[in-house]
Amino acid sequence: MRINHDYRRSGALAYLGAYDVHHARVFGRCESSTGIEPFTALVDQVMTAELYASARRVFWIVDNGSSHRGKAAIDRLSQRYPNAVMVHTPVHASWLNQVG
Repeated sequence: MRINHDYRRSGALAYLGAYDVHHARVFGRCESSTGIEPFTALVDQVMTAELYASARRVFWIVDNGSSHRGKAAIDRLSQRYPNAVMVHTPVHASWLNQVG
């Protein structure tokens, strides 16, 4: 017998976070789903705050999640915030390995 398992969020929220390593500051938001729009809202939250809005460069180190994967995501970010630079971790790397 084959069973197809469907994933249902059942009201669970997605937590998106950004961490400023120089100032030990965490930005976070709860969203009803993940995707380009929730990720863009997090970027807007950070990039409109001072230090980041007037910074010469702000590096966004991201994994390869679908909301920020590839050249289209890099272009979206740089068009919206010319001082933002998106850097992707290796495709099969664990975030814990990047932190450690």
